[in-house]
Amino acid sequence: MPLRLRIIGLGIGLLALVVAGCGSSSSSSSSNTSTASTAKSAVAVDLGTTKAGKVLVGPNGRAVYLFEKDKGTTSECSGACAKTWPPLTTSAKPTAGTGVTASMLGITKRADGTEQVTYNGHPLYYFEGDKKSGTIAGQGLDAFGAEWYVVGATGSKVEKGEAKSGSKDSSSSSSDSGGSSSGGSSSGGSSSGGSSY
Repeated sequence: MPLRLRIIGLGIGLLALVVAGCGSSSSSSSSNTSTASTAKSAVAVDLGTTKAGKVLVGPNGRAVYLFEKDKGTTSECSGACAKTWPPLTTSAKPTAGTGVTASMLGITKRADGTEQVTYNGHPLYYFEGDKKSGTIAGQGLDAFGAEWYVVGATGSKVEKGEAKSGSKDSSSSSSDSGGSSSGGSSSGGSSSGGSSY
């Protein structure tokens, strides 16, 4: 009888240790999860090559655009617009890649509370039609009340690379300043810019 009681007592003791062990590992893993979810992650803005020359790109290598309807750093793109033109968001101060001026990078708060990356005061957006890096299918499009343009390292819109200017003309010059001075072709190209890709 005493042996049987010892075995039962030992079994209960082991069970208590297993339950206590599971409880402590569970609480430590949940504290690790909460730490990971509150960690801030910054996005990097870099320069990428497109037919419009070197333009700003997000961390995935896809071009980012400015929206001419935006007033200063306030975004005028939400709802259906933000589905077609997803904002480049961050949860920490964005970082500058080679050729990007760190002091021009900033953050603006959107109406939904998310933080959007800005460059030279322009909120930045992706275009859902750009499926891979190097493409600028949204260049010069007139959508949701204004035109959309990729952004050069200087912080200005780049107007070349639209459908009317053709890929031969736009690929022969890749400087950002050349792109901002070719504004004469923007009005004609903007209406057909979406069909070039």
